[in-house]
Amino acid sequence: MNTNQNFKSGFVTIIGRPNVGKSTLINNILKEKLLITSSKPQTTRNTIRLIYTDDEMQLIFLDTPGIHKPKTKLGTYMSNSAENTLREVDGIVYMVEPEEKIGPGDRYIMEKLKTIDTPKILVINKIDQYPKEQLLSVIENYSQDDIFDEIIPISAANGDGVDLLLDILKEKMPQGPKYFPEDMIIDQSERFIVQELIREKLLRTLRDEIPHGIAVEVTSMKVREDSELYDIEATIFCEKKSHKGIVIGKKGGMLKKIGTDARKDLEFFLKQPVNLQLWVKVRPDWRDKSYDLKDLGYHD
Repeated sequence: MNTNQNFKSGFVTIIGRPNVGKSTLINNILKEKLLITSSKPQTTRNTIRLIYTDDEMQLIFLDTPGIHKPKTKLGTYMSNSAENTLREVDGIVYMVEPEEKIGPGDRYIMEKLKTIDTPKILVINKIDQYPKEQLLSVIENYSQDDIFDEIIPISAANGDGVDLLLDILKEKMPQGPKYFPEDMIIDQSERFIVQELIREKLLRTLRDEIPHGIAVEVTSMKVREDSELYDIEATIFCEKKSHKGIVIGKKGGMLKKIGTDARKDLEFFLKQPVNLQLWVKVRPDWRDKSYDLKDLGYHD
């Protein structure tokens, strides 16, 4: 139990368009690879709670799917999951890139934020990739609507500005208890993280038109009694038979590469050797079928 009367705690949602760097930011804050990152949009599919704790505060970050106009039932689930968190938190971090013109996707989100009476911090990410003059212009553009309490330029990839963001969040949070044990950093099971790490390798390795039609289900995780070896079995689901062939690759080469890359991350995460077995199956149009979405873990 926390005895510090000045201790602060609160729930913070990080929102923004897909692929803006939300998961990279949280991985940097927690100094741990817990969320998958990819150059492809809509990488995050579930709302995940991640916990940052120090001597003076505990922040529970909600890593949500990017807010976007959905095209499938999975897309609707993802976008609703992100929007539903906005009125339930103690702070909102809205992340954008330093683009001089505010596009329709960001305008769509900003209109929603105008109606919400919660501390809102604008984080301008990837500042290491843009000239300073452009950054100043972006800050001026976003300041005109008077929506945000603070505007902070950062680089989620190299950590610039992240400590300042944590300091400002501490100022905005109410006094409160430790909701989670101080050594807990994620509210998901090991199985979930294993599935996500495998899915990341699929996103990074496969061609652009395939990854969003792919899901991963871990069917077995167990440590051998006579050793520390972790046996993990997982199934990769594709929407089309042609996709299955691409995932497997010529003479199984693509699947072997995905498995080898995933095993390295799994061994780092689990801190023990891993024997990973992957299978590929076709599950037609699963992103638009309520039963399949629920079966694969995408439900309210």
